[in-house]
Amino acid sequence: MEGITSHVEGLLRIARNVIGNSYSPYSRFKVASVVRTSDGRVFHGVNVENASYGLTVCAERVAIFTAVANGARSVEEILVATETEEPVPPCGACLQVLSEFASSETRIYMASLSSGKVVVKKLSELMPYRFTKKELEQKAKSRNG
Repeated sequence: MEGITSHVEGLLRIARNVIGNSYSPYSRFKVASVVRTSDGRVFHGVNVENASYGLTVCAERVAIFTAVANGARSVEEILVATETEEPVPPCGACLQVLSEFASSETRIYMASLSSGKVVVKKLSELMPYRFTKKELEQKAKSRNG
């Protein structure tokens, strides 16, 4: 993991410690996610599957929702870790949720716990055309004249 800073190594350490908590009996695809908020707090999550597949929740959303439940409103960076050979990006739903609490410059670390590979992208690179509260505010403004 050349070039990875010590704070990212800390996020990876947390991901390694919690990925075993993933509840993924159907896909057997374990994911752990760790977010660091703008005030420096760190929250983690794992994917939680359900027999009714549509009710499954990704690790990224669990981590973000945990941060929000603890009063955070700004995600500074997020790590997504899997046990696959290559790093895996967040799904579109997770990117959209992240968009609510992050800037276009927010760093997304995609990590393979198996190979040690880490890919870093900005939110704007993975989801350049996202729906934000700005669009809702513009709509409300146009209605109110």
